[in-house]
Amino acid sequence: MATLELRNVHKTYGSGLPDTLKDIQLAIRDGEFLILVGPSGCGKSTLMNCIAGLESISGGAILIDDEDVSGMSPKDRDIAMVFQSYALYPTMSVRDNIAFGLKIRKLPQAAIDEEVARVAKLLQIEHLLGRKPGQLSGGQQQRVAMGRALARRPKIYLFDEPLSNLDAKLRVEMRTEIKLMHQRLKTTTVYVTHDQIEAMTLGDKVAVMKDGIIQQFGTPQQIYNDPANLFVASFIGSPPMNFIPVRLSRQDGRVLALLDSGQARCELPLGSAGDGLEGRELMLGVRPEQITLGSAPGNGLPGIRAEVQVTEPTGPDLLVFVTLNQTKVCCRLAPDVACRVGDSLDLQFDPERVLLFDASTGERLDLSRAVKPDAVPV
Repeated sequence: MATLELRNVHKTYGSGLPDTLKDIQLAIRDGEFLILVGPSGCGKSTLMNCIAGLESISGGAILIDDEDVSGMSPKDRDIAMVFQSYALYPTMSVRDNIAFGLKIRKLPQAAIDEEVARVAKLLQIEHLLGRKPGQLSGGQQQRVAMGRALARRPKIYLFDEPLSNLDAKLRVEMRTEIKLMHQRLKTTTVYVTHDQIEAMTLGDKVAVMKDGIIQQFGTPQQIYNDPANLFVASFIGSPPMNFIPVRLSRQDGRVLALLDSGQARCELPLGSAGDGLEGRELMLGVRPEQITLGSAPGNGLPGIRAEVQVTEPTGPDLLVFVTLNQTKVCCRLAPDVACRVGDSLDLQFDPERVLLFDASTGERLDLSRAVKPDAVPV
């Protein structure tokens, strides 16, 4: 196992060109699982290649176990990488593919056989050792590619979108296999993906990237519950967070956001806020599961009546879409809720769980949470 630290890493491909990576700073401890997640072109694969030594950095430092490896060749960094393409040797058997790196290092044959057996058992591919890659399914080929990396016992594993070529069902299965493997091996791992579900389910730490910049770094729950800005809030979560355009007013020392469904209106209290928010174009952020059905009268939570526009049963949930402030809003409700298109539902919001963003800059606004949930529909 090993620690990994990136200090002010940046990367450019030539003078006059914008930086592909901009002052990347993060650190993970021995055995942690780091996810680099973001849309295409955000720089996550470039950062992975820099850690691997496949690309040089233009500035900063990459440290493994507190040793600066920025100038080292890939073979001297003691890492192993699994790519999106399996990159298996088609004329070699599974056994020989796994053993190839060990033979290059001139290990004794007995040690090679022992290591191949260990990896094959770990990945449950003992019965495939005599086959060629062309005789394997996509999931089996990915296991072999992982086995070749595991056989080296490196300090750090690097995974570059390893599941993107698999179908949806197999992706879920392999995701579980990778997590189980990490729990057994406890090897420091960096994993690149554009899939935020993989990021949330696999990672101990997640770095959300956009335009070569880490927008937020933290645990999956920190990023989900406390996003740093509008981009992170919109990228993480499925279904994504709702963003409702609002304007704020001040009443009795409190800031209120007005919601209008076309059928009713309600004032959502947001606590006390700094000067200058009134009249600004803002986005109210609320997760679908944080919009609930109205319960018994008098519970103190703001509520509003809204017409059902669309319903999407998913099995474990019922996604219901309504319109608030002329914006489509998704509510995640229990699957046994009886409603049809055209019905009206009483919905409630918990003011302590909504977020507020500047619509033009994407900046998260820090509101006091001294909320008095005594508003009623108007």
